[in-house]
This record gives sequence, structure tokens and C-alpha cells, in this order.
Amino acid sequence: MPIHAVMAKRSHHQPSFDGEPPGPDELDSPAIEAAALDIPPPESDKALQKGVWERPASAEYKPTTDGSTVLHFDILLAHIMPPDGEDVKIKRFVVYELTVKQDGATEDTQPAKIERRYTDFRELYLGLKRQHPAEMANKYFPAKVLMGNFKSELIGERSSAFEAFLTYVASQAKLRDSEDFLRFLQHDELTRACQFLDERRNEMAIPILENCFRLLNKIYMNRSRPVLLILCRLVAACTSSPVPHHAAERWALLALSRFETLCDIDLLPLYIPLLHTCAHLWWQRGQDQKPITDRLTDMSKQGINTANTESLMQAIHKIDPRTETI
Repeated sequence: MPIHAVMAKRSHHQPSFDGEPPGPDELDSPAIEAAALDIPPPESDKALQKGVWERPASAEYKPTTDGSTVLHFDILLAHIMPPDGEDVKIKRFVVYELTVKQDGATEDTQPAKIERRYTDFRELYLGLKRQHPAEMANKYFPAKVLMGNFKSELIGERSSAFEAFLTYVASQAKLRDSEDFLRFLQHDELTRACQFLDERRNEMAIPILENCFRLLNKIYMNRSRPVLLILCRLVAACTSSPVPHHAAERWALLALSRFETLCDIDLLPLYIPLLHTCAHLWWQRGQDQKPITDRLTDMSKQGINTANTESLMQAIHKIDPRTETI
């Protein structure tokens, strides 16, 4: 299924809970689906003495009027690590806080945020240049410097360059769908979340996975491979403990909705474990399982093996192996 270009204006996604009125907890709402860089010298010097660079307040939000949404990559904050007084043996570096929003008729109130270093942006740039030289021809990227890495002016210039670079990548299908870009967006957070899952610390993993979902859901289509994989991983994390997480049903409903009319045959092996996971969750919550069991019965009549032979996490692991215990 082709993934449409982003950054240019695009139409709203449809709400995922058919027949359900959108509420504040429905993360598939339009807000989600739809879903200078310079401090004056005296003040900036003071700020950087504290190890923080911050963009001045932005202009007033301007909503779209044609039902479309616009993807924004913004670096609003950067900080120097390690902070003053901590581990002087470690070479200091700048961490950029990247905020991703998808604004439309209303402002996106649930942005996704990740932190990246200059080396992360450079690794993405070099990887894309190797794999897609035509699309990356003559694209600017800020060079390394030997001195002055912590100056406000340089941090501001790099932030602007990173924003423009990501905006371009997201607008080009080949670059947006590349493994390099997906790795840049989720690898660090997904690795950390899977480590928590491996330690049975699901309550620590779930917020990280939720942020990953919000991020990927703004950049890719609803039923794209990256979005469905992270969504299934989130459902599995919410339901693998004896007592389900309080958000388990919400994410399970969203996953069921996204798997309707799925076109990617490679992701179909996730559907049956997802149905069994949801049926068990419904049983735990004292809800009617019949719509789910009826769906499994219909698939069985079509000759599809619906036996619950593996967990949802095991099915995910076959498609996208990570560190979590299966």
C-alpha cells in the first residue's frame, strides 16, 4: 500500500473507532491522526552557562482551512551533556530535543518528542546519501567543527539545518520509507523499551512505546508496517502482565480497527495472535468476546489456521526481532 508524501498538506485520517464518539482518551483522534533560532548574545551566554539552549516563543498558531494537516519538525530545546559538575571524564556533547507535530484545523496538542545528538543526524544523512544518492544530491548538512560546539549561534544554525533536513526526508517517499530513517526515529527508544520489557518492567516500557507510536503515526499511514508493528508491540506490552495496563483496551481497540482491510500480507501473521490477545483481554474485563470469536470462526471456515499457537509478542519477534523476552 503506498505511503503518501507528508510535509505537504494532506487530508485528515479517518477516526479509528467506528461508531464511537471521539473522546479525550482516543489517541486516534484528528489531533493525533491529522496529527531567530538564536538567543541574544548576553542572554544566550548565560543560558549556555547553565547548559541549556532554548528557542524564543514561536508565533501564534495558524490553522489550516481546507481540512488538511501539515507535519512539523521543530527543535525547541537543546542541552549540554553531561551537566556541569557531573563526570568530567566524559566528553561533553549537545543533545537536541526534536518535537514532531501534525497540525491541522486545530493545533496538535500531543506532539511526540525524541532526543538526538549531532552524530545521530549525521549518521542518518550519510546513510541516506549512500542508499539514495540521487535524492540526496546537493542536500546541505552542517559540517563538523573542531571548536565552538557549545556556542548558541552554532546550536541555532544546526537546529535550523536539522529541521530542514528532516522536512525534506519526510517529503520524499524513498527516503521516508528507508530503514535509515525508521532507525533514526525509533531505534534508541524502542531498544530501551524492549529492555524494560525483558526486565518485566512493563510500566516503564509503555510510555516509551506510546511516544514511539505517536511519532510514527504522524509520519506514516495508519496501516503502514512501522505503525502497525509499534501498535502491536504496545498492545502486547499492555496485556502481558497478569493484570492488564489501564490503557490496554484503548490500544487493543485501535489495533483491531487498524487491521481491518489490511493490505500488507507480511503483517497478517500478527492478526490472529492479536485477536486471541483481545479475546482474553475482553474476558478479563468481563466484556462480550463474541465479535472477536465470531471473526476467528469466520477465518477458520475460510481455511485459515486460527489456533492460538504463539503469543502476540512472539509473532512480533518473528517479524522484527528485538531484545524483549518472548
